[in-house]
Amino acid sequence: MNIRFLGTHNLESRDSKFLSLLIDNVLVIDAGGLTSSLTFSAQLQLKAILLTHHHYDHIRDIPALAMNLYLQDATIDIYSNQTVCDVLSSHLLNGRLYPKFHEIPEDKPTVRFRVIEPLEPETIEDYGILAVPVKHSDATVGYQITSPDGKTVFCTGDTGPGLAACWEKVSPQLLIIEVTSPNEYEEWAANAGHLTPSLLGQELISFREIRGYLPRVVTVHMNPMLIEEIGAEITDLAGTLEASITLAHEGMEIRL
Repeated sequence: MNIRFLGTHNLESRDSKFLSLLIDNVLVIDAGGLTSSLTFSAQLQLKAILLTHHHYDHIRDIPALAMNLYLQDATIDIYSNQTVCDVLSSHLLNGRLYPKFHEIPEDKPTVRFRVIEPLEPETIEDYGILAVPVKHSDATVGYQITSPDGKTVFCTGDTGPGLAACWEKVSPQLLIIEVTSPNEYEEWAANAGHLTPSLLGQELISFREIRGYLPRVVTVHMNPMLIEEIGAEITDLAGTLEASITLAHEGMEIRL
């Protein structure tokens, strides 16, 4: 399994993109920094997009991708809960902001919404997929993805503290988890459904108590204007837990 980090931040600039992860060139988790990271030919290789929730920085590139595929007579399956499907169809692909690509062309719509239910295993393009509820906005899920050769990654998407029930459902070799802000913003982060390095540490201790090990950990969704503080605190945390914890960056690739 090859994981390419197309976008790893919660703010966008020339050097930072919204969250989007590409797995083996065919599966995508979240579409915040998708189209500007891939050529048209690479976009045609995509088979499915898994959306964690409906916030703008995670769904932003769906209309752009849909237009690109529509003009090439291609289709894409978008997996999410019903809330996300409703937001996309009523706000982005609503016929006013952008065409209703889930309805056109009539005989083969460009976008095919697929509702995925939490904790019900799915098989998508020969990958095992499990959507697991996390602590963010209503109906937010993370995804555990298992490749045909048994490699497993779990990406939380956006989440706050309190993941014990989540850890009981997953057993990844790689954990991709958000850390939005440094520790000085801990109260704000917890209330907003996000993590700081200190809050992450509590969740990793919980993971190890429940699962008996710690996987390799990579953080995403960092505020790029506070990246030095976050990085220093993550380094301290990795030393304290004697664990592999690193910050992702655009263009980073990991092979399991």
